[in-house]
Amino acid sequence: MAPSTSSRLFAGLLVVLWSGRLYSANGCFSSIISFGDSIADTGNAKYLASIYDDVRFLCVPPYGQNFIGQSTGRCSNGRLIIDFLAEILGLPLIPPYFSIKGSGSVAALRQGVNYAVAGSTAMNSSFVEARCNGCVVLNGSLEVQLAWFKQSLPFICGNATSSDCRNFIGRSLILMGEIGGNDYNLPLTTGRPIDEVQSYVPLVVDTIVSAINELIDMGAQTLVVPGNFPIGCFPSYLTIGVSDKEGYDPITGCLTKLNEFSEYHNKMLRIKLNKIQELNPNVVVIYADYYNAAMQIYHSPDKYGFTNGTFKACCGCGGPFNYKATERCGDVSMILCDEPDKYVSWDGVHLTEAAYKLISKSLFQGQYTMPEFRSICPRTSTSEGIGKSSI
Repeated sequence: MAPSTSSRLFAGLLVVLWSGRLYSANGCFSSIISFGDSIADTGNAKYLASIYDDVRFLCVPPYGQNFIGQSTGRCSNGRLIIDFLAEILGLPLIPPYFSIKGSGSVAALRQGVNYAVAGSTAMNSSFVEARCNGCVVLNGSLEVQLAWFKQSLPFICGNATSSDCRNFIGRSLILMGEIGGNDYNLPLTTGRPIDEVQSYVPLVVDTIVSAINELIDMGAQTLVVPGNFPIGCFPSYLTIGVSDKEGYDPITGCLTKLNEFSEYHNKMLRIKLNKIQELNPNVVVIYADYYNAAMQIYHSPDKYGFTNGTFKACCGCGGPFNYKATERCGDVSMILCDEPDKYVSWDGVHLTEAAYKLISKSLFQGQYTMPEFRSICPRTSTSEGIGKSSI
């Protein structure tokens, strides 16, 4: 559901307090600094594919097919939420850290850097590996991504504790994910019971909170912290299914218990974010409600133009939901839909560019952030921002 009246009143107060202080040449922020997993990764996994075979599929079409002539390493057919956010703010698309690491291009670094990596977890990889029946987890946790960020600061602004660096970080919009989904997905999809995995939630949330606090100590002034998606609506989980009909929401058809799990994570995260805000009144901590921004699609898919596939993946390898855990979009046996813009899911785990576009507009030009992002950055309420793919 959309945020309450009190949340909007709070946002109005914040814009009064912040209106003279957050603007840069583009109207709001000088750059975006991003952390997270495949929901935000704009190509880091592609550069790590020689090390981690599990992300090699991102390097080939049809991934990134909307970027003509290349595969960008994005887990979709086109742009992600972070891409739309950059366009709304009038910033260039944010490059992956590994594409500019060691390049010495300070100008590029100053416009934003993305440290998110597909397959990453909030917790250390060893924690998740011990709980997913021997799976191999990419070593790109939040702790690792923060280390990459600190390593790159000397190329951007000098010493991490210098006033120049604090100012750079303070003028940047920090996007914290989405992160934490893989901490749950990997154990759940390898057989761990949901009640056990739910016990990990406080640990995952505390890890996210610890990273936020560290960034605030470094000078962060504005952070967007997403919640988790309604995973019970994803083809990957619907393929696994449940044995009783009561497990499905009668209105949406999503798996009720898994969506309740996502809501529990989001509730715990919001409680912690409210505490951070209380302790740091001069910092703006924005909760991005990815869950409900996505659920509006599942409640009314036809209304938003998703007429061909609410639960069926556009790109997959057959079955009722065009998804098989043992095969991937990009394999020779792949079945690719003709009209991706009419599908919600791209590959059973990630969404299409069309779905991300709608979610982005709902978040950054609508009501699904608390406080509302458009009150913190008024540019977003008037900017057209969201155009065609280019890179």
